[in-house]
Amino acid sequence: MNTLVIDTLSKRFGNTLAVDGVSLKVEGGEFVGIIGRSGAGKSTLLRMINRLNDPTEGSVRYDATLVSSLQGRGLREWRRDCAMVFQQFNLVGRLDVLTNVLMGRLTSVPTWRALLTAWSDADTLAALETLDRFGMADFATQRCDQLSGGQQQRVAICRALMQQPKIILADEPIASLDPRNTQLVMDALAAINRDFGITVLCNLHSLDIARSYCSRLVGMSAGRVVFDGAPAQLSDAVAQELYGLEAEQLMSSPAQRSADILEFPGRAQLA
Repeated sequence: MNTLVIDTLSKRFGNTLAVDGVSLKVEGGEFVGIIGRSGAGKSTLLRMINRLNDPTEGSVRYDATLVSSLQGRGLREWRRDCAMVFQQFNLVGRLDVLTNVLMGRLTSVPTWRALLTAWSDADTLAALETLDRFGMADFATQRCDQLSGGQQQRVAICRALMQQPKIILADEPIASLDPRNTQLVMDALAAINRDFGITVLCNLHSLDIARSYCSRLVGMSAGRVVFDGAPAQLSDAVAQELYGLEAEQLMSSPAQRSADILEFPGRAQLA
């Protein structure tokens, strides 16, 4: 049960084939890292799973539910069960941390309560406990636009967890973070997977981070899956196919991985 099945999924934007016939089976509770260069189709794949983009061909199924054909209420319920964590956080900056986290309950409360933001005591307590779990409880009353990038991403993860999802899709969640916040965010996703048994699919550019945290890697190149297996099975030849000239830098020995996490070259420093 709780099996996600992606069958010959494709997405075309005009003349560009962004995802080309991808087929995957993800069992409940897996932590899957989707790796590859920018433009490999990783983000488009996640957006089709969540139905933010509709597939051109193929299907997505979760147990008996044909996700790729859902509409209306069924689609809203799927997006509740399949939470997204975005690279750019997608928080409401002028609102406080607690309110942003409580927004994860919007699809599960009556419409009038959502419109009035009249959160129940149980939801408020659950949000505070979630923030505390990830070291953010002390920031509950602070505006989100006053937080660092790593803090905002942990708030976004807390919001996703408040949806009580079965799957979390994380789209390059560490792309704009420095090494310390990279580790905190990846630790948070690993804890969700380990402690709650929630399936995690995480798009990552860094091969070493993916090997350190994920139990399974799916490598994409030019919209196709070119590798699917355990991190230890990823060969130098496949890494070359995935990353080209970058591969030699991205491959490291198991003994180096812990140190490499702390040396991860974040694309932008935190404000």
